[in-house]
Amino acid sequence: VFEDGKEQKVAYFSREMNLPLTLGMLIDTSGSQDQLLDAEKQAAEEFLQQILTQKDLAMVITFDLDVNLLADFTSTRRILDDAINRAQINAPGNPSMIAQGPFPNSSRPNGTHLYDAIYLACHDKLNGEAGRKAVVVLTDAQDYGSMDSLDQAIDAAQRSDTVVHVLLISNPWQYLYAGGYSGRGVAEKLTKQTGGRLIQVTNGKQLNKAFEELAQELRSQYVIGYYPTDSARDGNFRKIKVETTPEKYHILTRSGYYAPTQ
Repeated sequence: VFEDGKEQKVAYFSREMNLPLTLGMLIDTSGSQDQLLDAEKQAAEEFLQQILTQKDLAMVITFDLDVNLLADFTSTRRILDDAINRAQINAPGNPSMIAQGPFPNSSRPNGTHLYDAIYLACHDKLNGEAGRKAVVVLTDAQDYGSMDSLDQAIDAAQRSDTVVHVLLISNPWQYLYAGGYSGRGVAEKLTKQTGGRLIQVTNGKQLNKAFEELAQELRSQYVIGYYPTDSARDGNFRKIKVETTPEKYHILTRSGYYAPTQ
């Protein structure tokens, strides 16, 4: 383990399978997701049934022209399933479908507020939670109209110790006449900087498989602990790098953490 390039002494190492989990399910309900939304909702319900225990909490957020909290943190599956089922496409040109959520929205009326959704989920909701925290985002990762930037969304995830996983549901040809497609790069940066998984999805079958992979990922993790050689409480960001022997193993870990200030 390296922190800011300096090797650290590992104090403990263990495999954790039953630590409580606090999870945010973020569903893109912009027009680009119209063809797969029903499959997304079914797969999301099955995923929560598989992953959640009575010790865990989850919330459901949709984002499109606005960011909507459909279910606050709960372990009650009925509440979560009802929230997922209420998700609906809210695209420009369909004003009858616009729902006002509890989060502030952009002054620009059209868009997909991906960055705002991640920022609000991590900064406003997950930041006060303890234990393992993760966000699963179903999206094409194209953002239009967010007040927050991608870097601000990543910063909120890092400061709240939240891992962001992205199920990338996209067809780049859709964006041929809309300035091109940049969602893949966005999703890669989000997941790499927070230690999450990026899984490309093009149909319902792949969606179910992706959720199965995430369930295994969330329920079986390794924990490495060390006491930093840099004990300064300066609030600065410390970069983390984890290496293995042999090097063929692929490690998923967040890129770093913010040191305490007190």
